[in-house]
Amino acid sequence: MMSTIDDNTKSGCLEWSSAFKKDCTARCVAKGEEAFAASNYEMAVELYSAAIRLDSSHDSFFARRSTAYLARKHYAEALADADTVIKLSPSSRHGSELKHAALHGAQHLDKKAKETFENMLSKLKLTNAPDPQMRALRQQYSEAEHAIQGVIDAHLEKAPLRLLNVSTGRLCNQGAQRHDFMESKEYSELLYSSMTHTPLQMKPIKKAVAKYFSWVMLSHRWDKEEPTLHDIQGKVVYELKEVVGIEKVQMFCQKTRDMGYRWAWSDTCCIDQKNPAEVQRSVNSMFVWYRQSALTIVYLSDVSPSIKSGALKNSVWTTRGWTVQEFLAPIVILFYHKDWDLYLDDRSPNHKESPTIMEELEHSTGINARALVAFKPGMRGARERLHWASRRITTVPEDIAYSLFGIFGIQLPVLYGEMKQHAMGRLLQEIVARSGDITALDWVGKPSEFNSCLPAEITSYTTPPHKRSALSAKETQKSVSKLQKTVVMESALKLYALLDSLSAPRFANSRLHLPCITFAITEVKQKRDEDQGTHFTYRVKADGLQDLSIITEDKLVQFSPTRPTPQAFLLVSPWNRHDFGLPDFANGAQGVKEQEQDDLDSRSRALKLIVRLGQPFNALLLAQQRGSEYKRIASDHNIIAEVKSTTAVHDMMGVKTLEIL
Repeated sequence: MMSTIDDNTKSGCLEWSSAFKKDCTARCVAKGEEAFAASNYEMAVELYSAAIRLDSSHDSFFARRSTAYLARKHYAEALADADTVIKLSPSSRHGSELKHAALHGAQHLDKKAKETFENMLSKLKLTNAPDPQMRALRQQYSEAEHAIQGVIDAHLEKAPLRLLNVSTGRLCNQGAQRHDFMESKEYSELLYSSMTHTPLQMKPIKKAVAKYFSWVMLSHRWDKEEPTLHDIQGKVVYELKEVVGIEKVQMFCQKTRDMGYRWAWSDTCCIDQKNPAEVQRSVNSMFVWYRQSALTIVYLSDVSPSIKSGALKNSVWTTRGWTVQEFLAPIVILFYHKDWDLYLDDRSPNHKESPTIMEELEHSTGINARALVAFKPGMRGARERLHWASRRITTVPEDIAYSLFGIFGIQLPVLYGEMKQHAMGRLLQEIVARSGDITALDWVGKPSEFNSCLPAEITSYTTPPHKRSALSAKETQKSVSKLQKTVVMESALKLYALLDSLSAPRFANSRLHLPCITFAITEVKQKRDEDQGTHFTYRVKADGLQDLSIITEDKLVQFSPTRPTPQAFLLVSPWNRHDFGLPDFANGAQGVKEQEQDDLDSRSRALKLIVRLGQPFNALLLAQQRGSEYKRIASDHNIIAEVKSTTAVHDMMGVKTLEIL
């Protein structure tokens, strides 16, 4: 019994001792910060040293002491502590910054040279100085200053409109950021270096400006209440206590500061949501800001520290619309869980280089690893990018479209209140019109009020796109050989030329002018032996196509007592020259031999085209309205059509550009 009591007593003492030790460590650090703030650097060093003796596992303690040593100009000691910071936290940029400062201090500019430079600058302000040497120096000064300002202008052009200074905790616009730089030792040293190195070197200027103005972005899921610009403007973020949700911003700023960066950006409080012009610019610039950032921190507020790998899939962060570009755009990214420690304790400097985390992200988003690591904005592969966003949600309906502007490299007006279908319509219209890519028309679901060829919901792209069957080269050549005996070459060449001459799809006043291969429907007959609820199943016959079934919510009526003429329906294959392998010829004259070879090639291409047209394709069902206008009849399933005979395919189809409402 006595042995058990002694063991329990010892255990309790150890627990109490650990808690006491932790408390003492925290007190030493707090007092050290007070001493540092009071410029009592010697006392700060002693207090930080006491904290390190109690607990030497925290890189932040060594970083604080290194900073205090730098203030005392004890560069050797500062360098030793900086190396320890790097060893304890390889992903922290703070250690590298401290090491650079220590090395620079040990080899700092000669004191006399500094005094000479400062004296020279003061004299340069006297614009009427007669000394020729001073005039030459003034010219050098002017050139260096102009070059630096030009680099700053170029840098800020791609930077957020406002950033949080993580040292002061204050929100700064670009003017304030520029002012801080002009007053900094970094600017004086850059100006001195630029003036004393002729000819003027632009590379060091760009490097120094990029380093000083680099910023860290926050990617997160918004909570019910978030601090706004008006909550923090003119205040110190670290001192705010009553503002709801401020703790997240405070921790983000602290992490940014600890890693050695100067500026931080959060969408909650760095954009004036009450200023429409600013919101417009921010939405259209967001992708660039994330792409140009030095680092993006992803905060997973609903992922517990105890969770092992696989938690990304269950985080709400992966369901939000805006976060798609927030992890595709950045070059460097780090994930943090609920307690602001690195996700999976992965201390690599860039989680885009972590196979484990990228595999998780690929699995949870459905985006392939190559795109996750090296994504490029643009409209290439538009249908796949729409599929990525198809399960995403946004609080404001229109944001589901606005959040994709950067993904497609598009800038459009931001019109909150226009409604979701109109916002999506404008985005998809721009993609089709600018790229000629018609894969955005490949969807199932309900049509948009913007245009019947576009979907009402982003979820209509959840179903993977239909891909036309691709024959092997051997199979294609075999089919071509058969066609040579059965197809009139003149007709094949005529069809090829007709398709080759079609213009690209375009929009005008929300009307889609779509080049199509058309098949006239001769019979639409409803099946009455199947209970489809609100849907109807129809047997459809069309010239040149095999019979097929179509399920739709729309009532298809060819003949009606109220109609003087029957309603016309078409099954069409939107024409996409890229899908059919038509070449893009370069401008310029051709030689006779080249022309002869082209004649042979054109026959082969014409026959190959007919072979491809004979494969099953994803068709659109169109109903004629008035005149030459049509509307798309949407379906909950892909409409897969197939020609009856490849040899007669060119005789059974029409080629035209249709106007679709």
